[in-house]
Amino acid sequence: MLQETLLAYAHYIAIFSLIVFLTSEAALCRPEWLNAAVVHRLGRLDVIYLIAAVAVLATGLARTHWGMKGMGWYWLQPLLHAKLGLFVVIGLLSLRPTFAFIRWRKAERATGALPDAAEVRQVRRWIMVQAHLLLVLPLLGAMLARGVGTR
Repeated sequence: MLQETLLAYAHYIAIFSLIVFLTSEAALCRPEWLNAAVVHRLGRLDVIYLIAAVAVLATGLARTHWGMKGMGWYWLQPLLHAKLGLFVVIGLLSLRPTFAFIRWRKAERATGALPDAAEVRQVRRWIMVQAHLLLVLPLLGAMLARGVGTR
């Protein structure tokens, strides 16, 4: 029972970390707040967001492997595949902001130029789409944990 508790705890901490850093990106990625320091901070936040996403995936996989229900049960469940699929979609959506942050940092370092307001708003939109899709993952997880829609 302790192992299951610790696995769940690690997974929750990873999830909360992911949410914190995605929220931080959304908060800072605004045309009216953007300056050189924020451009560089967004890049650092995005790296930490990636690390948190890897931690979420790793701890989730650990729960399926070493958790009480075991891999045999989890990997037969359509909701687990839906969660993983949605997680991958969110990850793919995060590529556009990541590439934008890299481009912005390079431009700022080379010429001191900041992105225009329209591009910043567009990147923030992509971040917000990720954030809203992320809200579905805990629902799927709660349903899976309680046997709703399971085989």
